[in-house]
Amino acid sequence: MADAFDSFFAARPHLSRHTVDNYTRSARLYLKSWRRKPINEITRQMVLKRHQELSAEVGKTTANNVFRHFRSVYNFAAATHDELPPNPAQILTQARAWHREQRRQTLVSAQDLPNWWKAVHAEPEHSRDFLLTALFTGMRRGELMALRWENVDLVAKTLHLPKTKNGDPLTLPLSTFLFDLLSERRKRSNGSPFVFPGPGKDGHLIETKKFLQRVSAGAGVSFTLHDLRRTFITIAESLDVPYYALKRLLNHRATGDVTGGYIVVNAERLRGPVEQVAQRILELVDAAD
Repeated sequence: MADAFDSFFAARPHLSRHTVDNYTRSARLYLKSWRRKPINEITRQMVLKRHQELSAEVGKTTANNVFRHFRSVYNFAAATHDELPPNPAQILTQARAWHREQRRQTLVSAQDLPNWWKAVHAEPEHSRDFLLTALFTGMRRGELMALRWENVDLVAKTLHLPKTKNGDPLTLPLSTFLFDLLSERRKRSNGSPFVFPGPGKDGHLIETKKFLQRVSAGAGVSFTLHDLRRTFITIAESLDVPYYALKRLLNHRATGDVTGGYIVVNAERLRGPVEQVAQRILELVDAAD
């Protein structure tokens, strides 16, 4: 099975680091006892039993994710090895064993934003700037942590992501607030290629848990980094930002939407909406003063 995962990664070099890490975690942590097992010896009953065990041990969502990863890798292996039996993960569909999952709806509300803002500004500059950039861009965690200075254009006032979760590159305009923040941060970069450097082997920020906990405690507001993404786009929608601009800000594809395929939403088209969102965030923060 370990070889099947390695072959899957080798055939998909475009996968994001975040995706590779998640698949690797599934194989090495949750399916560890199967790693040296021939993949054609993994049975439907084994899949069903392990899914049930993981559901009880680490949670239903994790159990589902582990076997989504396994299913994808097995399908890839089966496409290149005709002798493999049908995917044993099919049992989870046939037995209706997949757990129903509800999409999180949490965000930092307008009422909580002033307290959150104060707690963030009590942080050291690296965690403060990271959280503010997350709020003012709606960027995904992995994309933000690995952001490089070579992809921040302070002349054009844009931020470029050459590789994103869905594989499409994205260029976002910088609001005035974020331009000022990154300009100051650039002066203090000390030669690091990363906007948010870290001490680990990757060279960029990896661990955010501790400062998220500090801010949550200081603000009295429990939140995740993805909640900041939801906060950003919820504010954008409240300002009646056009639908296709919203999708581009989140870098969501307009799958199956023929009209969307003809619309080109570039960075300059997004500059107005991005500035609107930034000003609205600052208004909400100032409203408590």
